[in-house]
Amino acid sequence: MLTRAIFEATLEELAAGSLEELSFDKIAPRAGTGKSVLYRRWSTPAELVLAALRDPVVGLGNLHVPDTGTLRGDLLALLTAFAQVLDEPRGRALRPLLTQRGRHREVFDRVMELVIRPHRDVLLDRLHVAAERGQADPRRVTRRIASVGPRMIVAESMEQGTVPDHEVRAIVDEILMPLIAAPAPSGGPLPH
Repeated sequence: MLTRAIFEATLEELAAGSLEELSFDKIAPRAGTGKSVLYRRWSTPAELVLAALRDPVVGLGNLHVPDTGTLRGDLLALLTAFAQVLDEPRGRALRPLLTQRGRHREVFDRVMELVIRPHRDVLLDRLHVAAERGQADPRRVTRRIASVGPRMIVAESMEQGTVPDHEVRAIVDEILMPLIAAPAPSGGPLPH
């Protein structure tokens, strides 16, 4: 399918460079089509990037919601999948968008709205479910805490290039689980 080839070519080109370097001249031959096909559907490469990222097959539009029965299992499933995506062209395409956000604020804001926040909201939902099951402290179920794991995965990916499974487990076990653990049976206040 041509649209899929165009989306794949767009994300591969973006992953290899920057939004400034991205052009229909580079995308079209990689997708096996002409520039006129691209110009008919998208007015700018940035618009095409947003369409590609929203795509449920090629991009990041498919939100998988795990339900392993445990908070740890859900966190491992979500963050392992996220780490794996960051190793793919669609995930690597996020890097220039995140690191160059000052130069492309409008595109960055759209990426946050269409891609990043919906995925963070899935994680937040799993925290709410865990709190209802008594596996997480309801006072710790916040958007900020829900963003800790994904931010650590992104930081590790940018620093190391990849995030192996043992690193994901360490983030979950050493940071996230203690951070959001259910209160002790005594029900005392949280330490400050």
